[in-house]
Amino acid sequence: MTTQEKITGRTAAVGIIGLGYVGLPLAMEFCRAGFRVTGFDRDPAKVAMLNEGKSYIRHIDLSSLSGAGNSPLVATDDFSRLSDMDCIIICVPTPLSHNREPDMTFVFTTGDTISRYLRAGQLVVLESTTYPGTTDTDLRRILEKSGLSAGADFNLAFSPEREDPGRVDFGIRTVPKVVGGYTPACLELACALYNSIVETTIPVSSTRVAESAKLLENIYRSVNIALVNELKMLFDRMDINVWEVIDAAKTKPFGFQAFYPGPGLGGHCIPIDPFYLTWKAREYDFHTRFIELAGEINTGMPDYVVMKVMTALNETGKAVRGARILLMGLAYKANVDDDRESPSYRLMEKLEALGADVSYNDPFVPAIRPSREYARYAGRTSVPLSRDFDLILIATPHDEYRSIDFSALGIPVVDTRNVVKKKGRLCFDA
Repeated sequence: MTTQEKITGRTAAVGIIGLGYVGLPLAMEFCRAGFRVTGFDRDPAKVAMLNEGKSYIRHIDLSSLSGAGNSPLVATDDFSRLSDMDCIIICVPTPLSHNREPDMTFVFTTGDTISRYLRAGQLVVLESTTYPGTTDTDLRRILEKSGLSAGADFNLAFSPEREDPGRVDFGIRTVPKVVGGYTPACLELACALYNSIVETTIPVSSTRVAESAKLLENIYRSVNIALVNELKMLFDRMDINVWEVIDAAKTKPFGFQAFYPGPGLGGHCIPIDPFYLTWKAREYDFHTRFIELAGEINTGMPDYVVMKVMTALNETGKAVRGARILLMGLAYKANVDDDRESPSYRLMEKLEALGADVSYNDPFVPAIRPSREYARYAGRTSVPLSRDFDLILIATPHDEYRSIDFSALGIPVVDTRNVVKKKGRLCFDA
């Protein structure tokens, strides 16, 4: 039986490599569609939890797989089982190095692992965001170390993830899926696979177009966020409320989309993805000035917030050094436990470098998990909101923060997310 026939009959074995915020929801969707799904991850703790039916991501509920017609999710750290898969989907991180260049270690190491177990007829799809040319050049060459040829012996495709953690109005099934194949046959097979779990697939002419589409989506957001961040700083000097300006502008029913300022960019996409294209552009002797300017503005926002903190403390006759500061919100966005690339970490780092004593509160992140960039913060725990601080810094607009009367605390509040509606003398927008 061919891979195409197995996909059509929902008997194909689907392997998902990387069981994080992208891979785990994807694996669950294939389970709901009735496929035999195996999740691969190098973290034995994650594997153990999943096999016990427990989720390590707050907004993902594994109990939803218990319904009739759903297949069980099996997790493993035994990558030799890749040879049993008919379709292999790569959902591993693509971070930046300390020099702000693409760190392709996870993708290339995964490709090398797959090459040891690759067999004829398999479909390999990369979902990790990357620069144009990764799939049809770099990853293809690694996979072909197996002795098999892409497009002839095995199928190769790229389909960018479009996951937005915590979002309830759109999910994997309802968000259109862009798919690019190494050959027309590869594209047809990849579309057949995704058509089984999404309402709409968007086939494009190449893997490079699919890779570029994902970059464009996130660069678009990065540039527009940089614009409102710059306007936020300008309007602050002009004593104009940027939030009211945005609310007024978005009443126009055409030609305008609202973006909102903040203390910096967070998440795994917007702070990182634009630099993948910037890096690749150098190969073509092209300088991406617009993208890099947006990056400069967005990465500079924590410094602007720190200055606001200093001003607020000065209003009560206090210095940053020795000040007890409570950072409200560690997650990068509201109502999720995702703290990847969160600007809150940079705020904490900068304030502590100035001598402040910084604690944090976040109902979604009760304890800081180990990470590569901020390993020194691992183990810190969320503390309650109280009057025992010299300043409150709101960095994440969790819903439950909006019902708090911060003015009753009688201490300065620096609000970077327009959370505080009842603004008193000690409330400062940032």
